Amino acid sequence: MSTLGDQARTQAEDQLEPRVGPLPDGEPHFHPYHHPAAGWGAAKSVTKFLVREGALMDGPRAIMKMNHENGGFDCPGCAWPDDTKGLKLDICENGIKHVTWEMTHKRADRELFARHTVGEMSEWSDFKLEDQGRLTEPMVYDPDTDHYVPITWHDAFELVGRTLRELDDPNQASFYTSGRLGNEATFLYQLMARELGTNNLPDCSNMCHEASGRALQASLGTGKGTVDLKDWDATDALFILGVNVASNAPRMLTALAEAFHRGAQIVHVNPLVEAGATRTIIPHDFLDMATFHSTRTSTMNLQVRVGGDMALLRGMAKAVLEQAKTDPRALDQEFIDRHTQGFQEYRELCEATSWDELERQSGLSRSDILKAARVYTDADRSIVSWCLGVSQHEHGVDTVREIVNLLLLRGNLGREGAGPSPVRGHSNVQGNRTCGIDHRPTEEFLDRLAEVCDIDPPREHGLDTVGTVQAMQRGEIKVFVGMGGNFALAVPDSAYSYEAIRSCDLTVQVSTKLNRSHLVHGKQALILPCLGRTEKDHQRCGDQATSVEDSMSMVHLSEGMRRPASRHLLSEPAVIAGMARAALPDSATPWEWYIEDYDRIRDTMAHVLDGFEDFNRRVRLPLGFRIKQPARELVFLTPSGRAEFSHAPLPDVVPEPGMLALGTMRSHDQWNTTIYSENDRYRGIKNLRTLVFMNEDDMRERGISEFDPVDIVSTARDGTHRSLEGYLAIPYDMPRGCAAGYMPEMNVLVALCDYSRQSDQPIMKHVNVAITPAT
Repeated sequence: MSTLGDQARTQAEDQLEPRVGPLPDGEPHFHPYHHPAAGWGAAKSVTKFLVREGALMDGPRAIMKMNHENGGFDCPGCAWPDDTKGLKLDICENGIKHVTWEMTHKRADRELFARHTVGEMSEWSDFKLEDQGRLTEPMVYDPDTDHYVPITWHDAFELVGRTLRELDDPNQASFYTSGRLGNEATFLYQLMARELGTNNLPDCSNMCHEASGRALQASLGTGKGTVDLKDWDATDALFILGVNVASNAPRMLTALAEAFHRGAQIVHVNPLVEAGATRTIIPHDFLDMATFHSTRTSTMNLQVRVGGDMALLRGMAKAVLEQAKTDPRALDQEFIDRHTQGFQEYRELCEATSWDELERQSGLSRSDILKAARVYTDADRSIVSWCLGVSQHEHGVDTVREIVNLLLLRGNLGREGAGPSPVRGHSNVQGNRTCGIDHRPTEEFLDRLAEVCDIDPPREHGLDTVGTVQAMQRGEIKVFVGMGGNFALAVPDSAYSYEAIRSCDLTVQVSTKLNRSHLVHGKQALILPCLGRTEKDHQRCGDQATSVEDSMSMVHLSEGMRRPASRHLLSEPAVIAGMARAALPDSATPWEWYIEDYDRIRDTMAHVLDGFEDFNRRVRLPLGFRIKQPARELVFLTPSGRAEFSHAPLPDVVPEPGMLALGTMRSHDQWNTTIYSENDRYRGIKNLRTLVFMNEDDMRERGISEFDPVDIVSTARDGTHRSLEGYLAIPYDMPRGCAAGYMPEMNVLVALCDYSRQSDQPIMKHVNVAITPAT
């Protein structure tokens, strides 16, 4: 006999993909965007958002505290570093929206859950779910009524602890984090998992920058970039690959504008020419705002085909080597001889790669590749920066290693103004990995953790994100704990993933707002509400601050300013400690003592983590401290003790006849899975998300006109198909054979089996699709 919850769940299955954004306020509209990024467009958008959210008082107050020293809080949005010159308005449009969204006066309280069943809420848009406001108290799912009902923190922790204790194997549990955790909570989270006996610690890096870490580790012996903002201020040439700057890391616009003013060359590489790759007006530059004076943010734009970045990089390297035959200064032969291994094999590989093949795979002409190479050889110091447009491919690791190959040719490493610079998307996602969230921990880390914390951590590798969903489907994961994020909406292959999550015995979501992952849940489910980044965290020894690490390895403190949204909220460290004590009642780890004063957690971290020595003193220095990067000092922790040239073959990224290579992406009015509106200002879209951008010739060839409804069918590696119907086609300036659309709507097209064999990441930026007029 089915329960009401079972019936509602069956109904919800029929609406697997509810509308993600809010209801549009008019008809869909497309008009190409030709204005500067940021500037008055951003100011107008922020003002409208503050008015809509009723935050005209709280918003400006938060702006004056965000990303500031001495009691300020770190923006919960992107991981771009704080300005080193003490800028007082080191903010951006998306950061303000993100903070305002967190500070809402709306509340998703027990009355909301009493009025609506899970089945009802499953039909709401994801915008409507989050728009209910802040969660206020712990809730537990009641399958007999299909409602979430209140539960005490004590009983919630006991449910988690009892279920974990009763597992046949600790590897039947998986502990996910989205990247929002501070370093202290991160350390406690991995400590809990490993004391329980598992390395099942998937995180959002498994879906985003795993390829970057693995590639840099193999090439240089470090999983991070080697440059900082001072290097960006000193470089002669910037190469920006696969990054939509104005939306993904808007504060980078300031660095690009300053680079242009001092005469640096700025080359953007992307299938789409994004607004941030053209011009900008920096909002805190009051004179430019007053005079509408814009600054260029690029000197060259190269529109590679989807997945063609590696061919461009190989072509640039080939050009450098050819130039060196007549101009020895094109290579830094002394650096190559002293610090690298594998150069001769790489030279032969470049020579053996024909220009015809490089043009075919990159989608660029030989002359364009040579122009980019000339920019590189003319520059004394170069930085190459990249984001998900490079890493979310089957060959993402090889492409990042090719970036390093190019840098090594001219000794662009270990000196000011030069080096690799990955752009991490989410605030503190890099800190999560640094502080132990890693399903493949090193023996050295585990040895130190065992010695300092007096535990016996497991040694076998755990499950990553894809592996966790696959294990859920096989019935091997019984308990799933999600610290932040929206796991169900973020992972690929929605139908498969929803079914897998629902097979769990218990799902636990630690969150600030209602989201899809609370409705796609296990047989038992808990919602545990926590403090936001903007809120005061008061513990027994006083107000606490947490630390975060940015994209360039700077670690600094973040301290909330507001009264918590509810008196029932706990901090993330307190939630973790409560679960840990319930699951490990005989643990010698002083969980409660740690929560009284986070300095105690940091003292332990200082003994476990490389680079965190004297943590409590150094994190309170102006701007915090930078974690030492050995490769920056030309110390390479590779097997050879040198930087390693890679010798990967060039992948074939040209679509089969009739197929297109589709990349998923965010709209501008979106942060990860949080959708603020149905608009995408920088791409000229209004009131529409169910769309696909296409090359105009590809549309004409298929008999498709602007705003025609189309069907999109993807073909997975295993030969299976997935589809979306009735999406509207938008002509856009992009290479032939390419298409693009928004995540998370298009996650349904990405098969879980389509993950990179190099990084285990879902291939979100290269989905093989057929697009035809709707039937």
